[in-house]
Amino acid sequence: MLDHGAPPHNGGPAAPHSPGVGMRLMRRKPVERLVAEGGRGEGGTLRRSLGLWQLTMISIGATLGTGIFVVLGEAVPKAGPAVTLSFVIAGLTALFSALSYAELAGTIPVSGSSYSYAYATMGELIAWVCGWCLMLEYGVSVAAVAVGWGEYLNELLDGTIGVTLPAALSAPPGDGGVFNAPALIVVMLAMAFLLGGARESARANTVMVLVKIGALVLFCAIGVQGFRSGNYENFMPLGMAGVSAAGATLFFSYIGFDAASTAGEEAKNAPRDLPRAILLSLAIITALYVLVAAVAVGAKPWRQFTDSEATLAQIMREVTGQSFWGTLLAFCAVIAIASVVLTVLYGQTRILFAMSRDGLVPKVFARVSPRTGTPRANTLIVSLFCGVLAAAVPLGQLADATSIGTLFAFALVNVAVVVLRRSRPDMPRSFRVPLSPLLPALGFGFCLWMMGSLSTVTWVVFGVWMAVGLVFYFLYGYRRSRLAAPAPSEAK
Repeated sequence: MLDHGAPPHNGGPAAPHSPGVGMRLMRRKPVERLVAEGGRGEGGTLRRSLGLWQLTMISIGATLGTGIFVVLGEAVPKAGPAVTLSFVIAGLTALFSALSYAELAGTIPVSGSSYSYAYATMGELIAWVCGWCLMLEYGVSVAAVAVGWGEYLNELLDGTIGVTLPAALSAPPGDGGVFNAPALIVVMLAMAFLLGGARESARANTVMVLVKIGALVLFCAIGVQGFRSGNYENFMPLGMAGVSAAGATLFFSYIGFDAASTAGEEAKNAPRDLPRAILLSLAIITALYVLVAAVAVGAKPWRQFTDSEATLAQIMREVTGQSFWGTLLAFCAVIAIASVVLTVLYGQTRILFAMSRDGLVPKVFARVSPRTGTPRANTLIVSLFCGVLAAAVPLGQLADATSIGTLFAFALVNVAVVVLRRSRPDMPRSFRVPLSPLLPALGFGFCLWMMGSLSTVTWVVFGVWMAVGLVFYFLYGYRRSRLAAPAPSEAK
């Protein structure tokens, strides 16, 4: 009986089955393969030189900076004195995701961060979407942080030599300027450190982190002298909607604690140290944020806060009646914000390194200098892009765009930890999220809630960004993915 649905048979071997588009989009990269490739790039390997102390400082360095030194001035008018509650809500959202990051970083200690975690659990298309969001998180936040650096540099110059940079050279178009030169300069300085090597960059970052922690402690010690309990009488003047909106903006302040996970291929003992560094840094950061916000609102009525990027320096000057303390804080902020630029730029280059090694972005991003053990071309390209972006785009737009990209990536991490628990329950884990899947589900829900609090314009920007990313993936990464090639050829 003739089967009209069967293909013709010539007696020769059957043609190999070609996976469909759907299967290719869902192909996963085995965890063992991810880990085995750790450190390997084009022409060289990354060097394992970072311990727990350096990893914790990288995480704090990438997080503690613009959020509290700069974005606080934008968040207080949205929430009033309840901005302290906004910091707590943003911190809880970060904590749930940090727990998931800690488990995955200890289990899959590679440079790709949540991009690699998604690749191992949810497939290539989701991994690409996550990686594209990370580019928004890291690359755009470098630019946003650099914009804030210029404001404090002006405060410092004014307090020391009595001059400031003209608006045309210290603000981007749309903020009264033509070109933000200080923002470009600080990105170039960070690039110079990164080109010297991971260990050297980590040492410089550690010094800068200690300076900025000291600056915030100093602010609290002086600011509390101007504390007025009456500033807290109408605690939530704009309701829970205001608290939520401020929390979504302030989530920008917590972006960066995951930077330690991008150092997975340069850590001496990644499975042990990465989870510890992530959780320890988040605890330190949250405590400092809530304390500084409480003192700032207590020292200055919330209605008097403006969108000035140098809020803390202004409060110091108002409380003491002297310019010295504000100038000193501005000096510390210049150093503090520079360390954020350094560590976040580091994270962006390592994520692109991992994506390039997988074939999803050009090979140039995976080239490693045998002399310094760093991806030099990657660092140069990313630094120039971020520097120009910082010089041309206002801070507020950058901060919100960064927050939505980060929240989306964090949401995927919370899903990934549950998927990996179910698909690979017997894998060794140096840290396990307690009460799973409850806490990852809460982390996922909090991320979606805070994304919903962001403006329509931010969602439009995010939609356009994702559309551009998908076009790039289907034109480039889909066909060039190394998973599309036989595994033996990759091992050569």
